[in-house]
Amino acid sequence: MIQSICVIGAGRVGLAIAARLRERGLEVRERGAGGDVVLLCVPDRMIAGIAREIEAGPWIAHVSGATSLAALDPHVRRFGLHPLQTIARRRGPEQLDGAYAAIVSENEEARATALELADLLGLRPFALADEARALYHAGATLVSPFLVTLYREAAALFELAGAPPEALLPLMRRTIDNGFESTGPIARGDWETVEAHLQAIRARRPEVEPVYRALAEATAA
Repeated sequence: MIQSICVIGAGRVGLAIAARLRERGLEVRERGAGGDVVLLCVPDRMIAGIAREIEAGPWIAHVSGATSLAALDPHVRRFGLHPLQTIARRRGPEQLDGAYAAIVSENEEARATALELADLLGLRPFALADEARALYHAGATLVSPFLVTLYREAAALFELAGAPPEALLPLMRRTIDNGFESTGPIARGDWETVEAHLQAIRARRPEVEPVYRALAEATAA
């Protein structure tokens, strides 16, 4: 049973996780103070170096979506737990509520420990193979950071057209609420309208044309 956790990293994810664990009554320790689990909430490039500095004994885990468990060498009591959620620093641990979490483990004991931690954090766990991490994380990147990029580019086009960018938000939310049902000119096969879009983009914001073309082709497919 997990009673104390050493959370290493005070970024957005680390702060939210530490706050949630304190809410659950667990002892959250500082680096070097031990604990039943050492949880690395640091940038991916730092995981392997920090793992090598930690004395073997407690469970060690990281919250990276893309990093293999091999980064935790030489530890053998290890697992991965990736909260599949975007975390904002201005908000608290409630951001974790109900989010899914990818669990990567190498044996039943590691899996049980990871599941216990997911439950403490209020996450909905699912198993993920270590070798599938890159594919999984690519999918997550398409719908979160790339969504931010899409919104920014769409907002720029709205501004050029004299339309309010905030008007895009209800449209985006309804698309999700409607179960991602495809609508618009491509779904209708209205290629004249698509070509008009491309001409307008080429004239006012040409750097967006390759993005629009690639997405149009993927949507048509």
